[in-house]
Amino acid sequence: MGLREIAEAVWTGDEPASSWLAGNGRELHEVDDGVALVLCFGNVMPVATGEGLVLIDTSTVFAAPTIHATVRTWSADLVHTVVYTHGHLDHVGGVGPFEQERVDRGESPLRVIAHQAVPERFDRYKLTRGYNSVINQRQFSLPGFTFPDEWRYPDLTYRTNLEFEVGGVNFSLHHARGETDDHTWVYLPQRRILFPGDLFIWCVPNAGNPQKVQRYAADWAAALRSMAQLGAEIMVPSHGIPVFGADRVRAALEDSAELLEALHRDTLAMMNEGARLNDILHAVKPPEHLLGKPYLRPMYDDPEFIVRNIWRLYGGWFDGNPAELKPAPTAALARELARLAGGARVLADRARELAAAGDLRLAGHLAEFAVGAAPDDPQIHAVRAEVFAARCQEEPSLMAKGIFGAAARESAERSRG
Repeated sequence: MGLREIAEAVWTGDEPASSWLAGNGRELHEVDDGVALVLCFGNVMPVATGEGLVLIDTSTVFAAPTIHATVRTWSADLVHTVVYTHGHLDHVGGVGPFEQERVDRGESPLRVIAHQAVPERFDRYKLTRGYNSVINQRQFSLPGFTFPDEWRYPDLTYRTNLEFEVGGVNFSLHHARGETDDHTWVYLPQRRILFPGDLFIWCVPNAGNPQKVQRYAADWAAALRSMAQLGAEIMVPSHGIPVFGADRVRAALEDSAELLEALHRDTLAMMNEGARLNDILHAVKPPEHLLGKPYLRPMYDDPEFIVRNIWRLYGGWFDGNPAELKPAPTAALARELARLAGGARVLADRARELAAAGDLRLAGHLAEFAVGAAPDDPQIHAVRAEVFAARCQEEPSLMAKGIFGAAARESAERSRG
């Protein structure tokens, strides 16, 4: 299928959006005259100008050689400028081969443009490299993954908006807090082509992520509303397939905004009434009619996690439960509950019963307490492995699957003694 045929099938739901969210960097499509898309885990969008290519995002360092070779099948022009939509690993790692190409030809260095908070992100990554290795291993089921320790810092940063021109093509950059505090969306006004970065990702917005820093649901929704007013004819996200047609672009952006606004409104309403976080998590739900859209399914993030991030932004880390303010050690609590129940295996047996009855949330608590009370018991680990494998299978979001799957694998290994 051609790109527009694929886009049509994905928009209508005939083709799952997930099939196009993790390309290998070898597939290039021309989106419009002089604008291409390389599908990868973090797309790369080359724009041809009279002075060379401008790249919107560069994907990962791991895919960099492949992406460079793929772009060269489309254009031999050197890269003049790179724009980072934000500083995440899958957007900033592929500059190297294009930069080396200019050096090899004796040309001046290329220019990298990003929001002013991107360098601060890179500094933070250096401080937390070990932690980021661990959470990516867990989130994406990548045992042994090591987070990079080198980053290509931008040459030019901006605060709110930046307009620039390269070879007769005008680029309009706009800052927005959303998935990150350093996000940029890009618009080509002459062509009416929008590059939203990760502000649109063909699924529920990644505004919750339980293992990452703060997200900004209300600001994200405002950015989506702003982009929806542009009248863009084509939207090329940094993950997934483009959206063609002004009406569809507007609908995708406005529906995504509505989902975030609903979660934000309802969470704040309960917070203002004094509700605890646990109560809010079980009460606030996104509008059902939106979750049925092909571009708003919870296959990566989860609306429940977005509620947590809204709480974290406004309410801090205390969840309203006074016992959790200065808690006992988890192992001590587990041992006491096991003593009251009649032993850790009693807890484990009850966890298995609850899982069989479909109450996986409660089963997860009891399985954790059982292992906490008897961390060296292979039989209890076997139960924990069963419970979290079941939780992994039931969850639609990759993030929940990653965490539950890691727990299941850990206990499966320990159950073998």
